[in-house]
Amino acid sequence: MKRREAREQAFALLFAKSINREKIRDIVRAANEVGERPIDDFAETAATGVEANESALDEKISSFTRGWAIGRLSKVSLSILRLAAYEILYEKDIPVGVSINEAVELAKKYGTAEDAPFVNGVLGSLARELETENA
Repeated sequence: MKRREAREQAFALLFAKSINREKIRDIVRAANEVGERPIDDFAETAATGVEANESALDEKISSFTRGWAIGRLSKVSLSILRLAAYEILYEKDIPVGVSINEAVELAKKYGTAEDAPFVNGVLGSLARELETENA
């Protein structure tokens, strides 16, 4: 499975978690039992990583949403932002630009017309902050 497809699976797992409030491992187990395609290792690892770091990710995302509380974000946008922020902050082998681009593409595919620019802006701010910290 290509990384883009695995990332889309990770997004789907996180979106399902936001609706069902189940643990990622339970969602993966159920998906593997009924699905035609098993959940990719990268997708499971990323979704589990987001779940384990959700509070820290939400705090970081909140610092860039300018007047939008986490609870007011759409489940699509929040799932995408959590996944991309996880990749940016914890997956050092994935270039930041790739994580941002893939998140924007997911937002275009699954969100509204406003989601892609919003996701791009939040993640761009996160990337700039990291650049400054690492300079």
